[in-house]
Amino acid sequence: MIPFLGTALGSAFVFFMKRDMPALVQKVLLGFASGVMVAASVWSLLIPAMEMGEGGKAVVAPVIGLLAGFAFLLLIDYVTPHIHPGGEAEGPRSRLSRTAKLALAVTIHNFPEGMAVGVAIAGALTADFNMAGALALSLGIAIQNVPEGAIISMPLRAEGNSRWKAFGIGALSGIVEPVGGALVLLLASAVLGIMPFMLAFAAGAMLYVVVEELVPEYSQGKHSNIGTIGFALGFALMMVLDVVLG
Repeated sequence: MIPFLGTALGSAFVFFMKRDMPALVQKVLLGFASGVMVAASVWSLLIPAMEMGEGGKAVVAPVIGLLAGFAFLLLIDYVTPHIHPGGEAEGPRSRLSRTAKLALAVTIHNFPEGMAVGVAIAGALTADFNMAGALALSLGIAIQNVPEGAIISMPLRAEGNSRWKAFGIGALSGIVEPVGGALVLLLASAVLGIMPFMLAFAAGAMLYVVVEELVPEYSQGKHSNIGTIGFALGFALMMVLDVVLG
């Protein structure tokens, strides 16, 4: 539920902001979340995945899972009409409004993020995995979801919808995250044998979101260095959490 709460918090900006989230704040949040998610993908997902194997073949399942995670998100982006947060339209032609496409873009990326958290928790419950890593991963995704919730609810309000309707639609875009996490947990015993693959798959999906969505977003326009500083701080924080909580 933690990532979903991040989306809901961002959507709630519509109640006390007349304009979009300040660019500097958004860049800091996106950069910080990117750093946390990259570090979490490495220490909380990829490294544990490799440690579960034995010998020279220990890297095979993680590599396949990582590439499969990238390929899965790439396929979703290709077949689904949507708009990236930066405003660029992709996917097949559609009669959906720009705001609807933007909401769809956030929603389709939220599902594998929820799965990533579910995989991390399943690993902690069924294998030699650190629950603190799953918590850090959840927090990183939640931080990233704050601006995502705002960029859905704010345009909806600008189009004449009520604040409650704009908030509701923005928040609902994140409801797929606990659904994805719960689905993985229900199948935890079934995926135990392929846990290295699943952990790496979640890492691939997370890294795809960072590279395809977050980095281009905070790198656009002026003060892109603010996002870079946020990335460094987020990455450093995850390093500290891995040592202190690990």
